Amino acid sequence: MNTFPTTRREFLSRASGGFGTLALAGLCSDLEATPDNPLSPRIGHHEAKADRVIFLYSTGGTSHVDTFNHRPQLTADHGKSITASRWLNKSGDFKRFLIKPRWAFKQYGQSGTWVSDLFPHLGSVIDDVCVLNAMHCESDGHDKATLAAHTGSAQFARPSAGSWVSYGLGTVNQNLPSFMVLAPAAPYAGAQTWGSDFLPGCHQGTHVIPSKEPLPNIRPRVPNPELQQMELTLLGRMNKAHLKRRAADQSLEARIRSFETAFGMQREAPEAFDLSEETEDTLRLYGLPRGATSGFGWQCLVARRLAERGVRFLELIDVGSSGNWDSHGNMGDHERLAKAIDKPIAGLLTDLKQRGMLDRTLVVWTTEFGRTPFNAKANHAGREHHNLCFSSWMAGGGVEGGIVHGQSDEYGILTAEDAVHTHDLHATMLHLMGLDHERLTYRYAGRDFRLTDVHGRVVQELLN
Repeated sequence: MNTFPTTRREFLSRASGGFGTLALAGLCSDLEATPDNPLSPRIGHHEAKADRVIFLYSTGGTSHVDTFNHRPQLTADHGKSITASRWLNKSGDFKRFLIKPRWAFKQYGQSGTWVSDLFPHLGSVIDDVCVLNAMHCESDGHDKATLAAHTGSAQFARPSAGSWVSYGLGTVNQNLPSFMVLAPAAPYAGAQTWGSDFLPGCHQGTHVIPSKEPLPNIRPRVPNPELQQMELTLLGRMNKAHLKRRAADQSLEARIRSFETAFGMQREAPEAFDLSEETEDTLRLYGLPRGATSGFGWQCLVARRLAERGVRFLELIDVGSSGNWDSHGNMGDHERLAKAIDKPIAGLLTDLKQRGMLDRTLVVWTTEFGRTPFNAKANHAGREHHNLCFSSWMAGGGVEGGIVHGQSDEYGILTAEDAVHTHDLHATMLHLMGLDHERLTYRYAGRDFRLTDVHGRVVQELLN
């Protein structure tokens, strides 16, 4: 009697232990939140104010004195010569000329927060925003400052903030990655900005490129779901047996987890990225034409949908065909760049608030550094890199809206009051997610690492 399986279905059924139509159970048990699953949902160190983060990153260095840091004295003293202590990554005494902003500022909302004409839509929701006008960081080089903004380290590749949040809290939806990056391209420093480095590979960001097919090859290869279930169960058992003999291989563990996540994504991701059921009012809120599959409006709306479905950390990188904010030669570029993101960001904040999500969603906007309020010539059309003072903002998720935290000097050159370092921003983000930045550590190469290294403080003054 022939005892060998005669069909693919029979072979898979026997190899997976005879479970037949229940073969998926083995795989699903791995996807459930269990103590040995690095993506299982976990409780933080203290009560969280936010359940998720949407991190908006404008790459290239947005000028603070043209956007959120209203410095009327800079306008009054346009063309006046000063002595700058820092210029193009060098320290010394440099004679330079003050250059006023190209755009006027207005006060918005009940808070009366000053916002430039570059961001009228964001101005309309500014009462939900806390502006940080005394940010600073170590480096005025793009790669280093971008790394620092994402990983806390300007010198070495380290796990990104999203990876640390994933490591600390896991995910509440095992069918979607805990950390996703929506970006047409990488910023300066490349994919390191969403890498997990020495943390388990399952915590690195999943990069999604806006397009008609943002997640290619997500459709099942096997048309019969039952057959695919049996295949994946058998593959899972073989992978686990292989991993037991190579327990120290993190890349192998990450690869196995990626198979499991990908299976779950086949069921949930297509619906999450399908905007066809969104109303015209919602699309209009984001400035998104129906059927559009790119642009910052698409990134913002998809981020809201993924946040609804339990993704812990979402990064939206503002870069694309319109270039980036590195306006050395022409500050006029800022107008085009701001127009591309102003309405989508305001729409995101409005939509989150209307849906009752903003209170538990921390929205952060930042850039790697600002731009000089001065230049080598009084009539220069651009601005250079400036890390000694720049602007960021936060909203929702436990942040007090309608306030401005921190002040610069009268020209926006140096921080003058309530300065916030990048390490402080990261510490505050983690705190609002229920994580103590000093206790969230990972032992690697003989020492304990953390997102904020040996620095950082929670900026209590901006919390509600």
